[in-house]
Amino acid sequence: MNKPTRDMNVPGRAEAEAALATLRRWAGAATPEEVAALDPSVARLLPGQEVSNYPALARAYPEDFVADEVYRASLPDLQNGPESLIRGGKQAIQHVGISNFRLPVRYRTRDDGDLTLETSVTGTVGLDANRKGINMSRIMRSFYAHAEESFSFDTIAMALGDYKRDHETFDARISMRMSFPVRLGSLRSGLSGWQYYDVALELVESAGVQTRIIHLDYVYSSTCPCSLELSEHARQGRGQLATPHSQRSVARLAVVCLPDRPTLWFEDLIDIARAAVPTETQVMVKREDEQAFAELNAANPIFVEDAARLFFAGLRADERIGDFRVVASHQESLHSHDAVSLLTEGPTFAQTSLDPRLFATLHHPG
Repeated sequence: MNKPTRDMNVPGRAEAEAALATLRRWAGAATPEEVAALDPSVARLLPGQEVSNYPALARAYPEDFVADEVYRASLPDLQNGPESLIRGGKQAIQHVGISNFRLPVRYRTRDDGDLTLETSVTGTVGLDANRKGINMSRIMRSFYAHAEESFSFDTIAMALGDYKRDHETFDARISMRMSFPVRLGSLRSGLSGWQYYDVALELVESAGVQTRIIHLDYVYSSTCPCSLELSEHARQGRGQLATPHSQRSVARLAVVCLPDRPTLWFEDLIDIARAAVPTETQVMVKREDEQAFAELNAANPIFVEDAARLFFAGLRADERIGDFRVVASHQESLHSHDAVSLLTEGPTFAQTSLDPRLFATLHHPG
């Protein structure tokens, strides 16, 4: 069998090894720009870069670069890619979007004033089964288009309309959560201070129907009626000093605002809660206020079942409120556990299963 003849002009292995060593010595001392100017693939000959598939890239930020319309059109967009890119079950997603993007938002108050409050916004849309995903930044851009306005449900509805148009969807949701300050007077001393309430506005549109919801956490003191009676029994029957147990408690109220009715302000919902259970925790307290608070608690002893029903009665009596939900938690000073209750009115909040951590989220550390 004939062997192929070797071209005498082709360097041998020893010459190639010597040339490679020379090239590596040069590349090791050269700048990345010099290596790239000779041949970008030379960078792969250096120790640690053997598997690199990229040439040496510019390391300085290009401050003068302008992304024009043609360049933007060339950028990849996997989230809006073809249906073939969908992973997992090809199912519609009820809500997808962003949570807790924050910005200062201006709100109207009941006395026709203005308040600018830091607000946490959650924005989501429904996603059809044949669509890969959404462009999350569009939600923020849609919201920011209205950020300078004074917010109400009508303003949120305009932002929600933008969501739907931008994402070509029928369902969308916006939730705006903030800490709402109200000046609260003391019980007897004439002092006053700022009470802060966790409140939220939520607007949900599903199948063309909008639902407007206000959420409120109301913090109050609950004195156990049983403990109060047992304490009085010890005092009267045995002359034994005893005190009933009471504890910080929280009611989480969610109410549907009915259309074509007068405005239900945050302050109105707070007033309804306070009228139902008047033992709200205090801001400014002198000795006469502390005594008054003890008397107020003794006049309004309350089990968690009582609390749920009292809030229920107050909400049901207001013509501006449709469906609602009451979640109450009495964070016991007697027991190592909490006493809780949940009561709903109407189909909006009816549910069989609860988030296992629902009641744990009602703890207000102060």
